[in-house]
Amino acid sequence: MAVQQNKVSKSRRNMRRAHHALSGANPNECPSCGELKRPHHVCPSCGHYADREVVAMADEVDLDEDAA
Repeated sequence: MAVQQNKVSKSRRNMRRAHHALSGANPNECPSCGELKRPHHVCPSCGHYADREVVAMADEVDLDEDAA
């Protein structure tokens, strides 16, 4: 079992982890609707990918009309 020879200070321990930070997302603008979307993914707001509709987006359903 490994046993340390000297105490590692909090500063030295945290400096070793200085490169572990996560980088932020890189959103792109959808060419069809202008909303921000993840690169190389289908747009969640309009369903387009590479200037063609891949996912047909359903119209919003009003619950009052369906209940009647």
